[in-house]
Amino acid sequence: MIELATLLSALRERFAAAVEAAADERALDEVRVAYLGRNGEVTTIRRSIGKLPPERRPGAGKEINDAVAVMEALLQERHAQLEARDVEASLEQRIDVTFLGTPPQFGSLHPVRRVIEDACGYFERHGFAVVLGPEVEPDYYNFDALNIPPEHPAREGFDSFWVNDSLLLRPHTSPMQIRTMQLHPPPVAIVAPGRCYRRDAVDARHLFQFHQIEGLLVASGVHFGHLKGMLTGLCRTLFGAYQQVRFRPSFFPFTEPSAEVDTTCPKCGGRASACSMCGGSGWIELGGAGMVHPNVLREVGYDPEVVSGWAFGFGAERLALVRYDVDDVRRFVDGDPDFFEQLA
Repeated sequence: MIELATLLSALRERFAAAVEAAADERALDEVRVAYLGRNGEVTTIRRSIGKLPPERRPGAGKEINDAVAVMEALLQERHAQLEARDVEASLEQRIDVTFLGTPPQFGSLHPVRRVIEDACGYFERHGFAVVLGPEVEPDYYNFDALNIPPEHPAREGFDSFWVNDSLLLRPHTSPMQIRTMQLHPPPVAIVAPGRCYRRDAVDARHLFQFHQIEGLLVASGVHFGHLKGMLTGLCRTLFGAYQQVRFRPSFFPFTEPSAEVDTTCPKCGGRASACSMCGGSGWIELGGAGMVHPNVLREVGYDPEVVSGWAFGFGAERLALVRYDVDDVRRFVDGDPDFFEQLA
């Protein structure tokens, strides 16, 4: 037992010196592992107990436990000293309370969502109702009721995502025009925003998922001049007070007459021959519009001899490109915080 006591005494002295020399918590933990860890010096001594006569083993175990208790107390004491030292050092640091702090970061509406809300707000102020509908629709609402029968070549132009033989992801929000007219007699005035899907190749102007804003007005005496006035007002609301709108003849199965709608380039105002946005044409295409085809009115039970209507459909991302002078629609879905911060 004398040999064990001498060994433990020397061990405690070396341990106490190592603990005192530990300059930080990491060094202190290294001392603990070296002496009290699974492969430390104390463990080595414990394993030697098995070589002692049976009658001496209990006493030897007690001596080792007593030594370990003393060593653990030294560890706790040094830990408290180091912790107190760190707290005092932190308190001694001077803080300039007049120095400008880091401003908090706040989220904001996505620019496409902001365009949708502003456009819908414009129509709501003119008495239109905002209607929303399902993104998976039967082909009846997407095509048949819109004067696009199964054999019509216009169906191919929509490049649709089909769920089964009769259901598809809507390629436009036009189904809400049919659903609304079937539920309500004229007059009807709605704007229908929402997500749409087409199998377009992704590039600077196209996405396979995009947002569309459609408008519909059906009543007695509605004519093309009303459509031009409303869309001119929308463009001035979104892009500025001096925007102009032009209509180019086009074809859509659900409107007659039909037109492509352009607005004066908001970047150059239609005056720059080398504008990067409009390519010098002075105009930016927004979407399609026209007078509701009589066949569509008949399909929902309206009499085209009594009422008439106009409709339009604009891509919200296209509106956002024009409004924020962005050259690539993919920027709206890349999730770059720096880009969105510029548009906030």
